[in-house]
Amino acid sequence: MSGDDGREASMTDGLLERVRTFVHAEVLPRTDHLDSLPEAPTRESARLHEAGLANWWIPAAYGGQGVPLVDSVDIVSELAYGDAGFAFGSFLSILGTTMLQLCGDDELVREPLERLARDGGVCAILASEEEAGSELARISTTFRRDGDRLVLDGDKYFSTNADAAGLLLVVARDAEDAADFRVLLVPRDTPGVEIVKRWDMVGMRGSATYRVRLQDCSVPAAHTLRGNGLRNLEMGLNASRILIASTAIGVSRRVRDLCMEYAAVKQVKGARLADNAVFAGKLGQIEMFIDVMRHQCRAAAAEFDRYLSGAEPASALYRTGTLRSALAAKMYCGQAGWQVATTGSEMFGGLGYTHDHPVGKLVRDLRYVGLVEGGDDVVRDLLYTRFVVPAGKRR
Repeated sequence: MSGDDGREASMTDGLLERVRTFVHAEVLPRTDHLDSLPEAPTRESARLHEAGLANWWIPAAYGGQGVPLVDSVDIVSELAYGDAGFAFGSFLSILGTTMLQLCGDDELVREPLERLARDGGVCAILASEEEAGSELARISTTFRRDGDRLVLDGDKYFSTNADAAGLLLVVARDAEDAADFRVLLVPRDTPGVEIVKRWDMVGMRGSATYRVRLQDCSVPAAHTLRGNGLRNLEMGLNASRILIASTAIGVSRRVRDLCMEYAAVKQVKGARLADNAVFAGKLGQIEMFIDVMRHQCRAAAAEFDRYLSGAEPASALYRTGTLRSALAAKMYCGQAGWQVATTGSEMFGGLGYTHDHPVGKLVRDLRYVGLVEGGDDVVRDLLYTRFVVPAGKRR
């Protein structure tokens, strides 16, 4: 029952139907495997590329399909219907490619963007650190100048896709100027890049997230994106946060469909659960959440697309930084999706609290939406300081 849920016919060439077919053939039958912390990159990732579906958002100017973010919302929903961890690993490179596209000189970024479009694969962001947490202005990873090269040192705590990535985008501060933040491009095979560990995640186990150490890691000074590194990151986070929110739509749709399948056969007081008024009310509530989540994500994505299609998208987004609509989408979908997951798991009674029923996995997976790329308290603070406090009084 993973049908179109009223989607507009906005995508060309049946791309969404191809994604849906791929999910049912390649992902849904492998959900137990994807929940087992599989080796990365997974077979499913390779199959996504073989199907011509990997990195679908990369602009046509770099050989990609150039699918806008508003349509990517529904693609991610379909991927997450199959497995949210697989979806996360499949789209998270949009954070890096957005920064490359908007903040990099063509001679620096063209080759990695064309390679991602041609060969599939991933890029990874190294930003968060143990001590700094979400306060990225406190990061301690530094770069120092050594002739025409920059040398990086530091530990990064959570970086998804880092081991499989061909390119790492590292957020660091100047060792001689603590206020100067930059994003540096570091090929994965650069000496001094060490994968310290892979995190054993509670959910989203179809993705792969690592702790990474950089020690005397030297790259050409030209491997630097234009502008302040934290601002660069904000620009890219708009896209990835909207798609993180979109995973909640797909997981919630899967919860709804599992509940409907169960209700068709479950008997309560001599009648099918599907005919029970309390059940009907709860499923109606779930459907309301799904619809509002999708519309909020698509509205936020449409705003981001308008920036990208403008006359000077890089300078416009650099000035704007974080979009209110992207923050709202992520926080709302995390909270609404969690309510769907809680309601859905309760439908199955004790069975819903076991590893023997798929709804338990969906609960674990959905929790990530309110945690990564800014937990809810971080997002609340951003909404308050950026969009509630009068401009003249903002810190």
